Amino acid sequence: MKIIKSVLFLLPLFSFLLVSAQNAGTANQSGDTAVKIDDMGWVFETVPSFADEFNYSGIPDTTKWGYDIGGSGWGNNELQYYTSQVRNASVADGKLTITAIREDAGGRNYTSARLVTKYKADIKYGRIEVKAQLPAGIGTWPAIWMLPTDWVYGDWPRSGEIDIMEHVGYDQDVVHISTHCEAYYFWIKNEKTAVRKIENVSSAFHLYRVDWTPFAIRGYIDNELVFTNRNENSGYKAWPFDQKFHLLLNIAVGGNWGGAKGVDEKVFPAAMLVDYVRFYSMVNK
Repeated sequence: MKIIKSVLFLLPLFSFLLVSAQNAGTANQSGDTAVKIDDMGWVFETVPSFADEFNYSGIPDTTKWGYDIGGSGWGNNELQYYTSQVRNASVADGKLTITAIREDAGGRNYTSARLVTKYKADIKYGRIEVKAQLPAGIGTWPAIWMLPTDWVYGDWPRSGEIDIMEHVGYDQDVVHISTHCEAYYFWIKNEKTAVRKIENVSSAFHLYRVDWTPFAIRGYIDNELVFTNRNENSGYKAWPFDQKFHLLLNIAVGGNWGGAKGVDEKVFPAAMLVDYVRFYSMVNK
């Protein structure tokens, strides 16, 4: 009887430990177990691991850029059809030009381009710099941003999004830097974001930059710190930014945000010019 009583006494404790171990295993598999990250003062290489200076002519370098193609609305009720045509994305005079055009294609009334570095230049931690001049006009929605390459934690927004620059034409010269994830994203109106008024975004080039480390994502405009999202050490729902991401450059037309005040057809064709793109790897410590 003593043995039976001892076993019965230990059963609840054993069950608790077993469930705890199972839960810990599940959390580890899903990435939801937080590991405390301190700021190690990471720095970045001085020579880019990837760069396009656009010192050539014709189509964007196919060893560095691919395209997202189609006109599905892209989750935002956008009006454009993305193509790989040279009239929507071309390089000349040391610049990449992405052009949104008022023309019918694929059941849409506009064409544009969305260039991606996916599988050509994927990055996990580093400094990303894009020097660009943005289009003007109500209905334009240019973006310089990053998406996960492998979607490890699930569909958007679970695996994250990093917006290095967004601009909507009805709010001229106002630039947004944001991140989205399962815990913080715009549909629930709590995304991590910063807004800055920058004069002449459509008549001059400005440098849009993100420094991404395990501790924080910091956004800069013309090397001035504008945005900081620190790792809360609470797991992937708040910090899915521990996987590889790739860069996207595009002009959307209309959509839930870009078209919130309509679309002025007279502003098309509308172009975003890019002087250069550079990735600098983070130096591990």
